[in-house]
Amino acid sequence: MEVTEADAGNYRCTAKNNHGHTHHVITVQVKAAPYWTSAPRNLILAPKESGILTCLAGGIPKPKVAWSVNGMPIQNAPNDTSREVRGETIFLSDVRTGSSAVYQCNASNEFGYLLANAFVNVLAEPPRVLTPPNNVYQVITNNLALLDCASFGSPIPTINWFKDGQTSILNGDPYVLHTNGSLEIHVAQPLHSGKYTCVATNYLGSKENHVYLEVKEPTRILKQPEYKAVQRDRKAVFECKVKHDPTLIPTMIWLKDGGDLPDDDRFVIGADTLTIHDVTETDEGQYTCIMNTTLDQDSASATLTVVDRPSPPIDLELTDQLARSVQLTWIPGDEHNSPTQKFLIQFEDSLHERGVWVNMTEVPGTKTSARLDLSPYVYYSFRVLALNDVGYSDPSASSEQYRTNPDKPEDNPSDVQGSGTDPKNLVISWKPLTGYQSNGPDLQYVVSWRQKDLDQEWATVTVENASQYVVPETPTFVPFEIKVQAKNHFGMAPEPEVAVGYSGEDLPSAAPASVKVEAGNDTIAEVTWEPVPMATVHGKLQGYKVYYWREKSLLQEDAEPEEPQVMVFSGNKTEGKVSGLHPYSLYNLQVRVFNSKGEGPESVKKTFQTPEGVPGQPAFLNVIDQSLDSLSLEWGLPEQHNGLLTGFTLKYQPVNDTSELGRMEEVTLPANETKLTLSSLKYSTRYKVYISANTVKGAGPNISQEAVTIIDTARPTARAFGRVNSSVEQNGAVISWEYSGPDNIYVEYNVENSKDAWTKEFVNGTQTYLIKGLKAGTSYRVRVVAKDHSDQTLHSTDELVITVPAMPSQQVDIATQGWFIGLMCAVALLILVLLIVCFIKRNKGGKYPVKEKEDQHQDPEIQPMKEDDGTFGEYSDTEDHKPLKGSRTPSNGTVKKDDSDDSLVDYGEGGDGQFNEDGSFIGQYSGKKEKDTAEGNESSEAPSPVNAMNSFV
Repeated sequence: MEVTEADAGNYRCTAKNNHGHTHHVITVQVKAAPYWTSAPRNLILAPKESGILTCLAGGIPKPKVAWSVNGMPIQNAPNDTSREVRGETIFLSDVRTGSSAVYQCNASNEFGYLLANAFVNVLAEPPRVLTPPNNVYQVITNNLALLDCASFGSPIPTINWFKDGQTSILNGDPYVLHTNGSLEIHVAQPLHSGKYTCVATNYLGSKENHVYLEVKEPTRILKQPEYKAVQRDRKAVFECKVKHDPTLIPTMIWLKDGGDLPDDDRFVIGADTLTIHDVTETDEGQYTCIMNTTLDQDSASATLTVVDRPSPPIDLELTDQLARSVQLTWIPGDEHNSPTQKFLIQFEDSLHERGVWVNMTEVPGTKTSARLDLSPYVYYSFRVLALNDVGYSDPSASSEQYRTNPDKPEDNPSDVQGSGTDPKNLVISWKPLTGYQSNGPDLQYVVSWRQKDLDQEWATVTVENASQYVVPETPTFVPFEIKVQAKNHFGMAPEPEVAVGYSGEDLPSAAPASVKVEAGNDTIAEVTWEPVPMATVHGKLQGYKVYYWREKSLLQEDAEPEEPQVMVFSGNKTEGKVSGLHPYSLYNLQVRVFNSKGEGPESVKKTFQTPEGVPGQPAFLNVIDQSLDSLSLEWGLPEQHNGLLTGFTLKYQPVNDTSELGRMEEVTLPANETKLTLSSLKYSTRYKVYISANTVKGAGPNISQEAVTIIDTARPTARAFGRVNSSVEQNGAVISWEYSGPDNIYVEYNVENSKDAWTKEFVNGTQTYLIKGLKAGTSYRVRVVAKDHSDQTLHSTDELVITVPAMPSQQVDIATQGWFIGLMCAVALLILVLLIVCFIKRNKGGKYPVKEKEDQHQDPEIQPMKEDDGTFGEYSDTEDHKPLKGSRTPSNGTVKKDDSDDSLVDYGEGGDGQFNEDGSFIGQYSGKKEKDTAEGNESSEAPSPVNAMNSFV
């Protein structure tokens, strides 16, 4: 059993029996060797700072504490005004550079002792920023952004932040400055993007570092996949349209029920879609699209349900069977994910129509039974079909057969009609009853008729297996009352309704009278007549037909009559118009009445004459001869004169190169003239000629033709060519052409594609001309024009497009100038010298041995001491130093190995980044092996004081 201090005390032992009792007290004292309750820790202080070393040990008896400094009892050590010993505690205040030392605490009692070392290092270090420069932080809008600024220095540097070179960023919305130097933006927005600078400062100097913040657009799904209910074997398509920051690379993945998609070729992933072909029941589930970027993601889900037609109902049962009704019940089949909308009940009558299923009734999809009304004398079998959004199920199995007893008919034949097929008969027809409607055997029909409006008895006949009956020897087209009643072996159907029909029609016997015709114009005539008496129609009046035909043209005596044309006027009309007539012609016309049987006799023939009209277009117009100033024309008579020709009207006008028309000239010619020569025309000119024929009604449509008078050879030719002068002293163009003749010659030009007026220059006596003053780099249109003495343009050459070249460049190639080559050589030499100087300064630094550091500071209190046994050894001038304990950590408590080449963090082993209760730097430094290179362009600085302390540990 292990004894503890709590076991100390008085123990009482009691003994007793029937005769009495007694006791004895035993005192137990527990002694303990020293043990630590608070061992001293390494301490790193900046000049003028304060610190505390505490040495607390437990034990019985209470251990005595003795302090040593640099291996020497503290009472014998040189006096240090910054140090005050108060028993178990040493207070350090207003420390100075060079007062670094190793303090040793010895706690002992009669059972043993404890020995602990604490290194106090006084450092003065300018700030250094340990966060790598030019870090780029990327965050999503409305998220937290944390910009690091890990620093090192003694005293601990103060951190300030700046954005885009502006004023300092202080605590407060939206910024929070942490004690470790990090800058927090708790809700980052795009306006916070930019360059941030952190500056670490203490009294020895300052150091800055730049980082960049990029606030990105969030990834958002704009169109989410939607719920799909898809029929089996069809296609399902899910859409997932996403918006993301364009600088981030997106990746779209699809999941099914939270896992990977099945490895199946039916699943096809598009840019923003998922398509599933030939859907099966196994494809049902939840499908999720996830859009990932390097910073965020968004997702959305939708469910796929596979639907199909319902399975057929089962277990049909007939209950509550009565003479004229029965209860049908069934069990629904599988709905296949689509609710049943209704049930369709069908029946088969195997007595009358075996194998024919007839729709009987429908019930809602929520019901599973129906009361069915039945007809007599039917052998019923029932079946049920279910309907959902996809379609009808297959029919169920048929129910057991249910037979109803016969009865008299309840219905009479429908669609009863009466009409004659002959002037002396009446055909009575009807739609027979079906076997289902017969209600019993021996179905027959009782057919009855009598002439309407006469006091007659009904004539009756009974027929079987028929749908009509012919009544002979009836008057022509008179009304009859008719009815048809069903009966069978068990009785008669109810009394039927009476219908009205007519006996057969005959052809009308009268012709319309008083027919009159009046020609309204040359192509339309108005016709009137008196209606025939209704008694002579011998049927239902359908209307009147007007027959008309051209007997002859009044211009051609030997023309044959045309085939008659007909116009129909329905109903009891007495007038109408016939159209499409030929002008100046003789026509015949007759009118007939007609009914459904046919047409009646024709009316008296009427003859009428259409007036003259305007003639048709001349048959042709030809130019038969051309000269310098005349055109000879010939034309043909119109094919349709439409009257007596009174003459021709000929018009003509000049047409220039742009299709603009000149003044119109007009000539009137007699009807017997078909040739004409137009004289006094301009040579080399295009003319357009029009000619039309005339009657007393006016001019008909014209025919036109174009022709050109003979070209005058005394003019510039139609071709021109130019040569562009490209010299910079003379902006212009030389134009050449071929020419012979007495006319005035002009060169005209303007800027291409402009609306400017043509610039004209007179150039007689030459076939070349220099156009001066043209703009460099501009295109011009040029033409040569010949004009007569009245300044009338006779002819113009084709336009020629020329381009004046731009001025050549006057720049000098600077790369070939001597002064420029010399300047470049001087710059290259200067850069070489600077590189050599930088290389020399970089290699002047090196390891900083402890002994050189000691000589520099001449601090007698610093002595070497081994860490393992507390004894002291010799200083070492080698570069293989032991790591320094207690090196200061950066403000965030961690430093990456490659962050800073000369940081004290590289020398210690602590590095928890916490302050002691007295606010000193205890625990702020941790040691690592010294690095060989310095940071950036600080390589020429003096080595860190930390190197001087490596041998003390």
